[in-house]
Amino acid sequence: MTTNPKLLLAAQKVTAQRPKTVIDHIIKHGFISTEDLKDTYGYNHPPRAAGDVRDQGIPLETFKVIGKDGRKIAAYRFGDPAQVEDGKLGGRKVLPKLLKKALIEKFGSRCAITSEHYDESHLQIDHRVPYRIAGDSDDERNPEDFMLLSGSAQRQKSWACEHCPNFLVTKQLAICQSCYWACPESFTHIATKEERRVDIVFSGEELKQYQKIVEKAITNKSTIQDEIKKLIGE
Repeated sequence: MTTNPKLLLAAQKVTAQRPKTVIDHIIKHGFISTEDLKDTYGYNHPPRAAGDVRDQGIPLETFKVIGKDGRKIAAYRFGDPAQVEDGKLGGRKVLPKLLKKALIEKFGSRCAITSEHYDESHLQIDHRVPYRIAGDSDDERNPEDFMLLSGSAQRQKSWACEHCPNFLVTKQLAICQSCYWACPESFTHIATKEERRVDIVFSGEELKQYQKIVEKAITNKSTIQDEIKKLIGE
């Protein structure tokens, strides 16, 4: 299958292993399925592998093919060449250690979602607005554009963003900037849904309070979240 010259030229600028593997397979076979990604290349999270390609500025479209068991599965092929994002070719730029230091100095060694303190080695730098929406700048990085997240918070944010209508379709920067996952301290929606959320971590002596809430939830056959809402309403 012949690949569009513009897409081929853009693909040649990709050197990172995972997206290059996906791109090379598509150039050779026309598409790559989730089955190929798992069975041939050992990628247990195919959407993330496809996301890596999109992060490089290469457009992909998702469609359905028939898997080995006869069921429909997802597959990926190159999208519209006009949607090649030249500013992203070559992939994300390495985030310098000085940026992490600046974030800790400004916000403390804590997760931006839960406000829980962590050793800095357990915190990850994350773009407030997903890279696929805002891209990266060659300018000096502004700490305000990034956040520190624990591993679990980063995975939650990644999943929420990857399933958000704005991330998938509209891609409006302003929508991301007013989202809980970008600005948990000041937001108007959660992945475009009219919701409000507070993440609370109990630790140390606070675990006694948590256990009391758990016991109430068991007694009332409710959830911990419901019991916390009741306490707030009292």
